[in-house]
Parts: sequence; C-alpha cells; structure tokens
Amino acid sequence: MPRPEIHMITFTVDGREVRAPENAMLVDAAKLGDVEIPVFCYEPKLGQPVGACRMCLVEIEGIPKLQTGCSTPVKDGMVVITQSERVKEAQEAIVEFLLVNHPLDCPVCDKGGECPLQDISFGWGGGRSRFIEPKRHFEKPLALSPLIAIDRERCILCYRCVRFSQEISEDYQLILAERSADTYVSTFDGHPYVAPFSGNIIELCPVGALTSQPYRFRARPWDIEGAGSVCTLCPAQCNVELTVRDERVLRVLARQHPGVDDGWLCDKGRFAYQSVHVDERITRPMVREGGELRPVSWERALDEAAGALGRAGAQSAVLAGGGATNEEGYLLQRLAREAVGTPHVDSRAGGGPGRELAAALGAPALQATVPDLEHAHAVLVLETEPVDDMPIVDLRIRKGVRRNRVRLAVATPRPSSLDRNADVSVRYAPGCGEAFVAALSAMLGGEGKNVDELASSAGTTVEALRGVTGVLRGVEVGEGATGSDEAGPRDIVILWGERLTQGRRGAAAARGLLNVAARLRLGGREGAGLLEVPVAANGRGLREAGVLHDAGPGLSEPPHGEMAAIDGLELPDGLARGDLTTLLLWDAEVDAATLAAAGTVIAHAAFLTDALRAHATVVLPAESYAEKEGTVTHPDGRVQRLRPAIGRQGGVRPGWQVLADLMARVGATQDPADPGAGDPRVLTGPMASRQLFEAVPVYAGLTLEELGGRGVRWPAREQAAAWPRADAGPFGLEVPPGPVKANGDLRLGTFRSIWAGPEVGHSPALRFLVPKPRVEMAPADAQRRNVTQGDHVTVGHNGAALHATVVLRDAVPRGTVFVETDALRAGPVDVRKAPPRAGPPAPDPAEAPS
Repeated sequence: MPRPEIHMITFTVDGREVRAPENAMLVDAAKLGDVEIPVFCYEPKLGQPVGACRMCLVEIEGIPKLQTGCSTPVKDGMVVITQSERVKEAQEAIVEFLLVNHPLDCPVCDKGGECPLQDISFGWGGGRSRFIEPKRHFEKPLALSPLIAIDRERCILCYRCVRFSQEISEDYQLILAERSADTYVSTFDGHPYVAPFSGNIIELCPVGALTSQPYRFRARPWDIEGAGSVCTLCPAQCNVELTVRDERVLRVLARQHPGVDDGWLCDKGRFAYQSVHVDERITRPMVREGGELRPVSWERALDEAAGALGRAGAQSAVLAGGGATNEEGYLLQRLAREAVGTPHVDSRAGGGPGRELAAALGAPALQATVPDLEHAHAVLVLETEPVDDMPIVDLRIRKGVRRNRVRLAVATPRPSSLDRNADVSVRYAPGCGEAFVAALSAMLGGEGKNVDELASSAGTTVEALRGVTGVLRGVEVGEGATGSDEAGPRDIVILWGERLTQGRRGAAAARGLLNVAARLRLGGREGAGLLEVPVAANGRGLREAGVLHDAGPGLSEPPHGEMAAIDGLELPDGLARGDLTTLLLWDAEVDAATLAAAGTVIAHAAFLTDALRAHATVVLPAESYAEKEGTVTHPDGRVQRLRPAIGRQGGVRPGWQVLADLMARVGATQDPADPGAGDPRVLTGPMASRQLFEAVPVYAGLTLEELGGRGVRWPAREQAAAWPRADAGPFGLEVPPGPVKANGDLRLGTFRSIWAGPEVGHSPALRFLVPKPRVEMAPADAQRRNVTQGDHVTVGHNGAALHATVVLRDAVPRGTVFVETDALRAGPVDVRKAPPRAGPPAPDPAEAPS
C-alpha cells in the first residue's frame, strides 16, 4: 500500500507545546519536545507495542488512570503530564519490581555501562530496595546458541527477543516457557537458536540477559571506541558501527539507516569481523619461488606484478570482485586500459548484458528503493533468494507483507523461504529465467497465443503465470487476469537477481525483463521500479566505475581503438586458447582450471585458497572492509562511504595505493588528447575519490563530506540526467530454448548460501555454519534412486563429480536437484548413492575383553 500521508498535530507535554505526526506513539512524539519517557519493552522496529513493562506510564488529561506512553497515539490538543507525583510513584514501583529478582552484578555484566536498566534505575528509580528475601536463581550462563549466551536471572521479560523471532525474522524459534514468576525465554525443546538474524536479539535486549559469546568479557564500554562504516560482505551494504579496542574489532553493531537496513544485521555481518584478525589472513606480499609462495617486500612484489603485466600487454585480463571499492574499480580499469593497454577488464565473472542494455536496466527513472519494498502494492521476487543473496531485504519484504498487506509473488527455480508469505509461488526450470520473463511479458501484454509455448519453454504452466499476473495487476488469486490494466498503474517493485541476465543468453533475458517493466508502466513512477540483487557486494558500483569489458566510467563508450574485449564469461576460454596469458584478480575468485590455464596469475586477496596456493605467481594482501577507505554503491544507487575503523594489519597497504604504484611502474601517463584531465597521479584516498567523482558523470559534484554517514542516492540528483540514454523496448522476443531434456537424469540447479565466503570459514564463531556440500531433491526422485535423508551421494555430469549429502524437500520440483556449489555446470546430472567409506577393520570377537 502507498505510504500514508502525514498530518501534523499539536499537543502539550509537561507544559510544552509540541508538533508531531498524528497517531505517533506518545513515547516518540514526546522526544520532539525534548521530553524522555522511559521504556523497556517498546522498540518501534518491532511493530505494534505490547505495553509489557509498564515503565512508560503517564497522565493524560481527561483519563482517570495512568496510560502507557508506548501504546497511546497522540491526538490534537492532548495534554500529557510525565512529571507528576502519581507518575513518579508508579515508575519507581515498576523499577523496584523489576529489581526484585534481577541480580545486582553490574560490575561483571557485559551490559554494564551501556545498560538501559542501569540508566533508568538511576533516573527514574527510588534509589533504595526494600527486598531482603532470596532472589530466584537459574543455571547461568546457558548457550542459547554457539553465538548467544543467556543469563535468565537478568531477564526482565520485556518480550523483545521473542517478538523479533516471531514477528520480524519469522523463524518462530524463541518462546516464553512456564508461567508467572517462573517464566523464562527458551527455544522449543531446548534446541539451539540458529537462524540468519539471531544476533539482533543481543542488541534488542535492554539488560544483560542476552550477550554475544565472541564479545563476552572482552571489553568495557569505557575501553572502546565506535567507528561507523558499511559492511561489504553482501550487496545489502548495511550501515554498521565497529566496536574497536587497541586496533582490534571486537564487535559489530547496527547503525540504523531506514533507507538501507532498517536497523537490522544478519549474523554474517555481525560476527564475521573475526576474520580480520585471524592468523590465516595474508598480511605480506608473496611471490612464487621454487614452486612455493614466499613472503617478499612490497617493492619486489610490485616489480614482479608490473613486469608481468607490462610484458603481457593486451594479452592480460583483469577481473574485479565485489569487495572492491568504487575507487579501486576506477583505478583498476585505468591500470588495464591506460597503463597495460588491454581492453579485457570486467567485474562480472558470469557475464551479462552489453552496455546499452545495462544502461537501460540502470536508468534512474526505473530504479526502486529498498523502502519501496514495504510500501508497494505488489512485489515480484525473481531469480533470487533474498535471505541468501541480500539478507536484510528478506526482512523488509516480510515487514511489507505483514504490516502493509503488500501482495507478494515469488518466481524462482528453487523453493524460497518467502513462499509461505507469498500470494503466489511459481517454480520454473533452472536456467530458464529468460523463458519465464518472456512468458510473463506475453501474459501481461495479452499475447495469449504465445504464452503456452513460452510457458513450456520455461518449465512452468500458464496457470502459474496467470497467478503472478493477477498479483501484479491487483486481481485476487483465482479470479484470473487479463492483459489490460483497468485499475491504472500500480506501485510494483520487481526484485530481480543478477543471475537472470548472466550467461550467453543474458541479453535476451534483460530484454524480457525490460518488456515486463514497460508493460507494468514502472518507468518514472515513484515507489515502483526494478531493484537488482547483484551477485557481488559492490557489483553496481564497479559497473558504474567502468569495470566492464565494453564500457568506461559511467557506462560511457570505451576508449577508441580498442580491440574486441573478452568479458568475464569468456575469460576461461580465452586463457585456454592462449589469447590471454596473464590474469590479474582483484578480490575475485575463479576456479582452479582457469588459474591453471594462465601463465601468470596476480591475485589481490585476503586469504589463500587452494587454487591460489597452487597457481598464483604474485599475491598482494587485501584490506578488510574495516580497514578500507573509499565508497561503494548500493543496488538502489546510493553511494555510501567506507571509513577505516582500525589500522591495517601487518604489511597491508591501501588498495588505491597498490593500484597507483602498479600504474606508475607499468607506465601510465596522462592522455595527451585530454591535457585538461587533471593530475593522473593518486597520492591519497580522497584524491582517488575525487578522480572517480569527476570521471563518472552521475557522480559529478559529489564530495566525501556530502556522503557523510548516510550516503547519497545519485538517481535522485539532478546529475542523473547524465546517465546514458538507451533503448528500453519494447523488444521483439524470440522463443528461447526449453529446459534441458534429462533423459532419465535430473536437471541441475545451483545456489550459494548466506554462509558461503571465506569470512565465515575464517571466523571462529561462525565455523559451525560453514556449508557442507548438499543436494536438495524431491522425495519422489530420491525414492526412485533408493536414497534418503542424510545419505552420501555422488552428483555427476560429463565426468565432473561432487560428493554431497541428501536433503529432502517437498517443495523441490520433481526432476530437479539443487546443489550448493559452483563446481558443476547446468545440465542433466545423475545422483547415485556413494559407496560406503572404508573404515577400520572390525575387532575380532575372540579378542574382545571379557
């Protein structure tokens, strides 16, 4: 539903006239008059208040009894008193009751010094205790999970953690067990609370009942500093505050930004900070000598890297990963094009649509924002699993469905965690996203004669497409939907995964998606549009910085005179053919076969993978996001600033400095055709940012000071008019190839878990979540192959094989399996039970002890 209109009213609190939005809760409205009403259970992010703690009691003129300020909406002319004797007496009584069983262990409590209970006891309590009886006791502390410890004696039963589990993340794992004075927070049957967003309850807890296991007893509030930055472990780019002591990150907290993260963090972003300080991290440059990588000086490593790039010239290729900043991306493409003289630079390992289509998909008038997801009439989730690919967006969609009655349609090959929230859930065959969007475009356009053929090509049904169309058109499910739009344009957001436009037919899928957007009239409509989920954390920023094989900064035409450039998808073939000999990987990962085909591999990385250990020629240590300086671009176009929170570990150097040194060694010079381009040298981080802002037309005029702690959405700036114009359709679409004929085998789909990535594997607290190879399949398919839940199987295709564990899911379509890996290519696969593993010989019964 559209955002509600805000009407301002005037009310009086403690003799002060205050203007506030009508129906705002009194606790929030009073702050606008600089009046604080104490609360424990109230938290606006949790939704409707419950009034559980009664700490916010106030007097309201005309109402005889005290009212809870957290659940009382303000009205025009309301008169509120928060300082009367009645109110003070009630608040003192509440504090005294809360402290009846609360242990007075503040000196050893992790919450001490930043505890709301301490603050409220001091500010609103009576300052004395009349309670002399024994307090209740629980076993303490208990591991609620490997990440969270619970001290039940400290719990004041504010319900915040339980409400988060049941109403925000909707994992429904936390409950209140027992009754009355014996009530305590628990999980069903004592199972560990393991969920993607479980760590948020630590921040929500207003006392020291829920504490972080990794942070427990590590520091006191007066020993630490807070540093604001942006998490770059996934495309969500959540705003965070890093807790720092002695140049070490000890904790990560949410830094609420309504336009980005709504104040929540996933557990990967909250706990993976430990990977910054582990011994396995690369902190010195390395060069291969005698068949092994050995630490060397920076000068030696840079000379080796620059020499290899200079010798290879146009036979070099550069691939950037999502951990790179916009500045690093801009300097990287400068290094490739200006210094090395190669056009083979890309940031999309899976390929993607060309410059024209990329410009059409990124057009400012077609960009939705993250808050639009919770206020739209309808949301279509297409070719992405938000909880894995962009976790915080998953919470935003659930919030929109739950609070604002947003209608949700999910269209993915693999069953989604959002299926039970959706009005319609549609499955199509893996790799057939192009056919699905073409069929959806035909259905929306009333092209009934083509829909049957296109639906068949997608591996879905006309009825399923009709359901999705009905949700988007506002028709109740089951009533049917036509191509006409009698109700007029609607606020519709299509959340689409970049995987849709990857591969050799990515351009055709992009045209189909643009056709769908045109038929829904999303362009230029506030509150509607497309919102991409990139594969890489800073995928959008790198494209806009010019890290594309066919586009320069701002998706401009690449420099004149370039030869045909090889993109990320063709990179392995180019190396295998010998067209490319040298590969520079900047925070990017490729498979071992690709590395083996390269004569020289230069890698900028934080950790050594087995493939790098075997094939890398030069390894340059990379910064963590806690050490980086620069900018990144959110999928909705918000340019955000990264600030270093700690000093760089060991001998790590800033990425911009490494690239500047390489350019200087290879021989980058100022373009003689553009003598007014300014100094090409980069001496500081802000200088790199300034060059980026000058080179990308839609960033023109930006400054680091303007970005501040909230960032700036460039599609909302006047400079957005400089975005290159491109044909957005409608396009004529051909019937794409249908799903692969399995001939008795199973179709393969792949996915990537939220817990994938080196940061999880190298963080001690998160290692228990490192995904193990597993294959998801339908029970009927498993039965035909005589396998069951937990069996070890071999998944094979064209000589390649993967050992995995079977996970049965009723929602997996028959004839399809999903494997958590990138090692296998799409196509038909065979699943066979693995032979039993050889174990130690059985003991001889005759030798058994009596």
